[in-house]
Amino acid sequence: MHVVIISGMSGSGKSQALATLEDQGYYCIDNLPLEFLEEIFKTERLLKRDKIAIGIDVRGGKKHLSTFPETVSLLKNRFKTDIIYLYAGKSVLIKRYDETRRKHPLSDATTTLREAILQEYEVLAPVREIADLQIDTSTMDIYKLAALIKDRICNTQHQSLSIVFQSFGFKYGTPRDSDYLFDVRCLPNPYWIPELRAHTGLETPVIEWLGSQDLVKQMETDLSQMLEHWIPHFIANQRAYLTVSIGCTGGHHRSVYLVEQLAAYFREKNEDNSIIIQHRELPSS
Repeated sequence: MHVVIISGMSGSGKSQALATLEDQGYYCIDNLPLEFLEEIFKTERLLKRDKIAIGIDVRGGKKHLSTFPETVSLLKNRFKTDIIYLYAGKSVLIKRYDETRRKHPLSDATTTLREAILQEYEVLAPVREIADLQIDTSTMDIYKLAALIKDRICNTQHQSLSIVFQSFGFKYGTPRDSDYLFDVRCLPNPYWIPELRAHTGLETPVIEWLGSQDLVKQMETDLSQMLEHWIPHFIANQRAYLTVSIGCTGGHHRSVYLVEQLAAYFREKNEDNSIIIQHRELPSS
């Protein structure tokens, strides 16, 4: 049985994540009080299912969340269990609540929305600390989130490690859900070549130019060798998810090129791992 527990901040997309899993054949239970988590797996009808997704968050009561790590440890001894934690920036969550006009589960007559979000962040610390995968949904619409859930959870259930290679631009902020983050702004920049500026690292003129630069070649070799050395240790530690973020200034040229090169290298190197590519600053990605 594959058990997926979806948790995280209110307004971060947990309902959409569960809906996506349901569409992929998971039996879904939302808003389950934590004290019932162990009990439901004593149900014979439920044990006959091979894919179950459960939503657990502050709506089910916050007083039991401190025991979450212990409960999950018991589940992991019995089933393949993944803990997925969704979150978004405070300003993004406030904007989403303003747009939907929904009430935050921790807000009341004496607690503002901002205070409720901060309180929820603290309450969910035990969940966040043991999550197998943390997803920042700040820049995602429902379609991107659904695609990510399918790629990282549904399509990789039987593979040893799901690796995301992600390009980004430092000028737009660093991704917070990275396991490794590399800065490649020291490399030659195609942006300063007039005929290359409008192209991206996915297009032939930039690919050929960057591929001819010795520093770029050296960076690619160094990164691939470092990751090749350490990825087996993640697998040995039973990690199911790994996110490698590579950033340049704008996230259009150098980081995109290197993400593509590294993804191709590791796809060829180990077919047991799922390799996913994301280009945060490219509109079509």
